[in-house]
Order: sequence, then C-alpha cells, then structure tokens
Amino acid sequence: MVDEDELPNSPLERAAMLENLMTARATGDMTASNPIYEHLRREFMQDSATKSLLPNFVRTCRTLDVFWPFIKEQAGTYADRRLIISQAFTPLIEFLEGKNKAPGDAAVSEVLETFDPEGVHAVWSKALGRRNADPEGAITVARTLLETVCKRILDAMSVGYTDKEDLPKLYAMAAKSLNLAPDQHTEEPIKAILGGAMNLVNGIGTLRNRLSDSHGRGGRPIKPSPRHASLAVNTAGAVATFLVETYLEKHAGPH
Repeated sequence: MVDEDELPNSPLERAAMLENLMTARATGDMTASNPIYEHLRREFMQDSATKSLLPNFVRTCRTLDVFWPFIKEQAGTYADRRLIISQAFTPLIEFLEGKNKAPGDAAVSEVLETFDPEGVHAVWSKALGRRNADPEGAITVARTLLETVCKRILDAMSVGYTDKEDLPKLYAMAAKSLNLAPDQHTEEPIKAILGGAMNLVNGIGTLRNRLSDSHGRGGRPIKPSPRHASLAVNTAGAVATFLVETYLEKHAGPH
C-alpha cells in the first residue's frame, strides 16, 4: 500500500514524481519504488484528460521492472534515456502546467466532458496535448475529434452511417439531424453562419490532408507549425462545442 501522505498533492508534482521514478530506474537505480510507480500510473490512466497524454511506455509498462528492459533496448547511455523520458513526458507536463492554453480551452473542455468524458473529451485532451509538442499529430486528432462528435450525435439520434462516410459527409448528416444545415433556414445571417461552420469543417479536412502526418507526401513536405495545429484544434473544438450544445439543447435529459 502507498501512503498518500508521502505523495505530493498536485497532479503536476505527481507527474514529475512519475517521470523521476522512471528516470531513476532507467539510469540504474534499482531501488526506485514500484508501488509508487504503479499507484501514480493507475491515477493518470484512470483520468481521461491525462491518459492520452501519458508516454506510450507508461501505458504499456505496468511496473518499473517491465520498463527496465524496454528502456535498455531503446538507448544505451543514461543521457539518451533521460532525453527519451523527458521528451515523452513533455505533453503531459505542459498540459498540467497550463502552458499554451487558448482562452476557450476550458469552456470547450467543460462542454465535451459533460457530453462524453471517455470518448469525445478524451480525444479533445489528446488534441490539446499535441497542439504544441506534435503539430502534425494535433491536426490529425482535430479531425478525429469532429468525426467522433458527429458519430456520437448520430448514434444518439439513431441515424445510420457507414465507415465510408468522410468527415464532410458525417458533419452534413449531423447538421441536418440537428437542423443546422444552411438549406434548412431562410434567414441569410443564419445561413451564412451555418455555411461558414460547414466550410470550417471542410477546411480542417483539407488542412489535415495537406499538412498532417496521416498521408505520405511526395516532393518537399510542408511541415506544420504549432500555429497551424492551433488553428485546426481550436476550430475543431469550437465546431464540436457548437454541435454538442445544439444537441443538448434539443435533447435535454439523459443521452
């Protein structure tokens, strides 16, 4: 059993402790505490906001004893092992520090977590974690966020779809089901806003295809920067929130 009084209070300090335990074991300290590692790992794995930001080796290594042969295989020197661990923990640490957050992040998080904490909100958290550390990955996840929201709403409204529908089609189906399609309205300002939302969704798909890591690229690759990732993630978050709030308003109660 782990005594909670021996652990720091804040999630940020606990993440740092987890990183330090792994660094200690990776650099030859075989006394690094397995019980504390397992306790901290379990906490972060059970939180949908942080699970997706954990390094892959934390998610797959249940104990430090399992981690030890893995990290030995990855790098032969202590310096290289420290670097691997530090870089892998950066998305989680920056997320917990609140670095590079946009003003609307908290509002989007609140809505999406209320709607679907294990699915939609987990994808949103992953997008936030990658927005600065992994711009290519963030652009991919931005599209995944919108796809997940659209499918979740279509499922809740018993609207069928197949695996062949791409994001623009899924969005069009969800928008129509929520009375958000431009051709369902006659007021020009409303039509313009709804048409703009549809254009944003199409734009995210185009940005992903051209800049993200989801497709092989011929010629000289265009490397996305954090500002490209922020554009994709922030836009996807805004549109996802718009869809979810509309659904909740029209279908109040359990869903």
